[in-house]
Amino acid sequence: MKLIRPDWSLSDGIGACVTTRIGGVSQSPWASLNLGDHVGDQPEAVAANRWQLQQALGSIKPQWLSQVHGIEVVEAQADGRVREADACWSSTPGVACAVLTADCLPVLFADPAGQRVAAAHAGWRGLLNGVLEATLDCFETPERVQVWLGPAIGPLAFEVGPEVRTAFCEQMPAAEQAFVPSPLHPNRWLADLYQLAWQRLHRAGVTVISGGEYCTFTQQDLFFSYRRDGVTGRMASLIWLETAAGGRRDS
Repeated sequence: MKLIRPDWSLSDGIGACVTTRIGGVSQSPWASLNLGDHVGDQPEAVAANRWQLQQALGSIKPQWLSQVHGIEVVEAQADGRVREADACWSSTPGVACAVLTADCLPVLFADPAGQRVAAAHAGWRGLLNGVLEATLDCFETPERVQVWLGPAIGPLAFEVGPEVRTAFCEQMPAAEQAFVPSPLHPNRWLADLYQLAWQRLHRAGVTVISGGEYCTFTQQDLFFSYRRDGVTGRMASLIWLETAAGGRRDS
């Protein structure tokens, strides 16, 4: 199993990682570390993949979500229940906030004091409707929160229609900077999810934002991509407060 560790400076009591497609037992087209249980993969393969991740996490328990491209934010809990939401937060050591993606933007949030963390699933609909702002509302001092933008479809691969560009620009005129005309199709635009997220976070007062260097569409060996493959797996992005004994094992 290959995990990506966010490159940011946080309290020693906070852990975070993003899975890749490397590892696991799923067969094509979900090969091989598919963690999504809603994409047509064999349930026993998904269970085996999640077990591998659990072994890497040690005592840390993920809160899995049923994501609907909305802005609902729930508290992550270790009761094994799947909750319908697109973001979750935790102030309980040992409980990981987790989101599944395969082109959409996973966003991790951390109070630098190490008291609270959160994760959000942000496709363009979630970004437009305010899932990042809703997640920031879970923190007492949103302007102090540190944010990491995980692997998403890059700005040279994410083609959208004019209605998407119009919707963003009507909310925030500066969003025009995140769109360029598509070189392949007339009246289509290439959208920069990373820049759109950065703009909204900055408007909400967040000043410490990192990440945004990956492209799930072009980095086929590392990532699943719905836009590229249609039927495919899902990666997980997780963040948690460590337990007193230390929750995870290195992988």
